[in-house]
Amino acid sequence: MAAPSATPNPFFFVAATPMGARKMGVRAAPNEPVLSEILRKEQLLLLRAWKLPRWAQTSESLTIPTSDAMAMNDQLSTLLPRGVPLIEAMEVVATVVKPATKTRVDKIREQVTSGASFADACRRVGGFDEVTIAVYRAAERAGDLGGAAERLADSARRSLAISRKAITLLIYPVVVLAISVVVVLGMLSLVVPRIGDALSEAGVTLPWFSAIVFSVGGWCRGNIFWIILALLTTVVLGVAMRRQLLAVFLRAIRVLPAVANLQLAIESTRFFAVMAAMSKSGVPIAEALATTTPSIAHPKLREQLETMRRKLVEGGLLRTLLDEVTALPVATRRLLVAAERGGDLEEAFDSLAGDMAEEVDTRADRLLALLEPAIIVVMFAIIGALLLAIMIPLITLSGSAGSQL
Repeated sequence: MAAPSATPNPFFFVAATPMGARKMGVRAAPNEPVLSEILRKEQLLLLRAWKLPRWAQTSESLTIPTSDAMAMNDQLSTLLPRGVPLIEAMEVVATVVKPATKTRVDKIREQVTSGASFADACRRVGGFDEVTIAVYRAAERAGDLGGAAERLADSARRSLAISRKAITLLIYPVVVLAISVVVVLGMLSLVVPRIGDALSEAGVTLPWFSAIVFSVGGWCRGNIFWIILALLTTVVLGVAMRRQLLAVFLRAIRVLPAVANLQLAIESTRFFAVMAAMSKSGVPIAEALATTTPSIAHPKLREQLETMRRKLVEGGLLRTLLDEVTALPVATRRLLVAAERGGDLEEAFDSLAGDMAEEVDTRADRLLALLEPAIIVVMFAIIGALLLAIMIPLITLSGSAGSQL
C-alpha cells in the first residue's frame, strides 16, 4: 500500500471545544488523522471533515497569523537585547501565541537547541515568508536579532492596522447587504404572494414587471425551506473561506479609481516597511527587492520594481532607476533619491512607511464616505423596485374601483 501523501490539503472541519461548543474552519493537513492531531493540539475534538479543492487553501493554515508574528517579534525584541538566551525567549513566545502557532514555536525551539540557526529553523518549520527569513538570517550574521525582531514587529503592526482598516471598510456594506437580503426575502415570501393571490382573484391584469415579481414571490413561498438552507450554507462557507472571497472581491473592484489608489497606498506601506526592516538588518538593496517584490499585488508597481532590481544588478545607478518607478508619487521618488545620496536610505524607508500608513487611513475614510451613500442608494433601489411592482397593480385596482363607483 502506498504511503499517504505529505502534501497538505485544505479541509473544512467541524470540531468540539472543551466546553462542548462547535467550531468550524479550514485547516491544511495531508489527511484526516493528521488533521485530528493538529486540532487536538488546539484543544479541539474533530467531529467531521470535508476535503476541499486546493484553491480553497487559506493562508492562515499555511502561514503564521500577523498577530502572532507581531507578538513573537515583540517578545524577541524585548528579551534578546537584555541578554535572555534565544531558547528561553522562545519558551516565553510559546505562551503569548495561539495554539496553532505554539506548535511551530516549540519545533523552532527544538531545532535551535539542536544547533540550527534561528533563520534555518524558521524556514524548516514553515509559516514564515521569505522576507522574514531573509531578515532573520541577515540579523544573525550582524548579531542583531533583537533589533531585527523589533523592526519586523513594527512592520507586522502596520500590516495588522491596514488589515483592520480593510475589514472596517467591508463591515458596513456587508451589514447593509445582509439587511437588504432579509427584507427582500421576507417580502417575497410573505407579503408578495398574498397580494398576488388577491389581485388574481380580482381579475387584475398585471404589468410584465409585476407579473415577474409575483411569480418569484410564489416560488419563494413554495421553497422557503431550501432558500433558508442555501443562505445558511452560503454564510458558513463565506465565513470559512473569507480570505479567498475577500481576495476575489478586491480583484473585482480594483478597476475603480478610489479602490486602485487605496490599494497602491497599502502596497506602498507594506513595501517600505519591509524594505526598512531588511535594509536596517544589512540586506543589500538588490537582494531586498528580489525578496520583497514578488509579494506585491499591485501589477504596475511590481513590474516597475522588478525592472529596477534587474537594472540595478546589471550595474545601474539606484538614484537614476528610482525615477523610472512612476507608480510611486514624484515626491516619494525625490525623497528616496535624496536619501540615497545622503546615505540615509534606511530611515527614508521607515519614514515613508509611516507616511503611507497615514495616507491609507485618509484614503480609507474617503472611500467609506463614498460607499455609504452608494450602498444606501442601491438598497433603496432594490426595495423600491419591489414596492413599485406591488403598488402599480394596487393603484390600477383602486382606479378601476373608483371609476365603477
